[in-house]
Amino acid sequence: MIEPQNIQEEFNESNPELQRVEVEVEKIAERQRQITAKVQIPYSLEKVWKVLTDYEALADFIPNLALSRRLKHPNGGIRLEQIGSQRLLTFNFCARVVVDLEEYFPKEINFQMVEGDFKGFSGSWQLQPCSIGQDGGTTLSYTVLILPKMIMPIAIIERRLSHDLRLNLMAIRQRVEQLS
Repeated sequence: MIEPQNIQEEFNESNPELQRVEVEVEKIAERQRQITAKVQIPYSLEKVWKVLTDYEALADFIPNLALSRRLKHPNGGIRLEQIGSQRLLTFNFCARVVVDLEEYFPKEINFQMVEGDFKGFSGSWQLQPCSIGQDGGTTLSYTVLILPKMIMPIAIIERRLSHDLRLNLMAIRQRVEQLS
């Protein structure tokens, strides 16, 4: 098994583990994309849910997520601040979002940006039962609708997100395996 801290070095585009994650990119408008990533995890919905909703721990095992912390929500809901950080070519790229979440245990988590470095950032996590693994498996899907600000080149963001979503979903799969 690959340790989470080494996941980025171990997973490259030709790695068969990384190919377990399906990624689809849809052009919604000139500068808007919907990206969906999907992976099967050989553990129950409840075990996957537990990892996804441990919001404070996400930055401990998801590559390029430098910070994930809960903030006080004005209406008592769930609000997260997340900062992604990575090197792109010769410069460091950081993006910050504050998102409000709605949980529908154990099937769906929706999120909507309330402030951040994008013009638009929203999406959902979907969990569906499937028949792999000893205790039943889960098909985990992540869909994000992203509209970058004009200063961000959409082609680079699209490529980077497609790659990073593979890494992130494999990191979640590994975390569920470690905790089970």
